Amino acid sequence: MSISKQCELLSLSKGVLYYEPVAMEAYNHKLMEMIDKQYLRTPFYGSRKMVVYLKREGYFINRKRVQRLMRLMNIQAVYPKHNLSKNRQEHKIYPYLLKGVNIDRPNLVWSTDITYIPVSQGFLYLVAIIDWYSRYVLSWRLSNTLDVSFCIDALEEALEKGSPEVFNSDQGSQFTSNGFTEMLLSKEIKISMDGRGRVFDNIFIAKPRV
Repeated sequence: MSISKQCELLSLSKGVLYYEPVAMEAYNHKLMEMIDKQYLRTPFYGSRKMVVYLKREGYFINRKRVQRLMRLMNIQAVYPKHNLSKNRQEHKIYPYLLKGVNIDRPNLVWSTDITYIPVSQGFLYLVAIIDWYSRYVLSWRLSNTLDVSFCIDALEEALEKGSPEVFNSDQGSQFTSNGFTEMLLSKEIKISMDGRGRVFDNIFIAKPRV
């Protein structure tokens, strides 16, 4: 059967079959590495300050390019914003439950976060779920998009090993989605979410142990 006929039967264009993703420019990749390293040192840097930093390092680019790369990396400056009490998100936001809590045993609190991982020809998103007490990585997934499905897959795998009393995350759309929170509620797990602009609420996810 010819390729044209096969594409016709599958309702696909031949362009889709022959398409090869265009590798990210090496220059953009380098910029993203620089942005990532500086963001870990100064998470309060927005695109304006990041442009100043990059120019100081010899990378003369405009703010629009930095904004686009930061969006791709799923990072934004951490600072108090106006009207924080007004919830404009579609999904329910849960309160932060861990202030002053003594984490003294495994499976008391699990936590999750998404980070950006540079690879040879671009980048991937990594989601990990850890136990706060032991820092043990319960599950992880890589994805080339920020779709919620890879977060749900990681949660399903982690829940096969047990369940915590409290599950903590940030207010990202992946973790506030109905699919994600309903899995936790079905196991009678309390949901805790970092406050807006509270970069240190979920800090334990930054140093997991496998």
